[in-house]
Amino acid sequence: MSCVLIAAPVIMGSWPIITAAVTAAVASMGFTMVSSASAEVRAASRTTGKNTVEIDLEESDILQGAVANEEIVVEKDGIRAVFSRDARGRLKVCMEGDSVTKAALRQLGQELIDRVTQQYVYNRVVTELKDRKMSIVDEEVTKDRTVKIRVRNI
Repeated sequence: MSCVLIAAPVIMGSWPIITAAVTAAVASMGFTMVSSASAEVRAASRTTGKNTVEIDLEESDILQGAVANEEIVVEKDGIRAVFSRDARGRLKVCMEGDSVTKAALRQLGQELIDRVTQQYVYNRVVTELKDRKMSIVDEEVTKDRTVKIRVRNI
């Protein structure tokens, strides 16, 4: 007997859970963690000609208790991505880069958000499977980054 499960990408959790998903997702795309960029540094980059794009993840809710100014800063090839929680509690990413168009920044930022969402959902599904005493028999990631997990109910 088999079943197909399609998980709806809704992110809801505390900042440490979001941090784990962001860290795993950005590492898979070749980004490296950097020290936190202050609001002053980000404001200065907007005035020095760097292109910036902000993308909100509408289907997210970072639970209260997380400080609003917590952020994760990653870089790759002169492009900086700053993940943070906005005033509404949603996850957002601010993409910055000098030699990259806003359209390219938006596309890369959306890809980052998609990977973070996929990593978050994957971790939640695996955790739920373990909590329900199900064993993972096989996992596969296809070329289009679809994740297939075969489980056995024991």
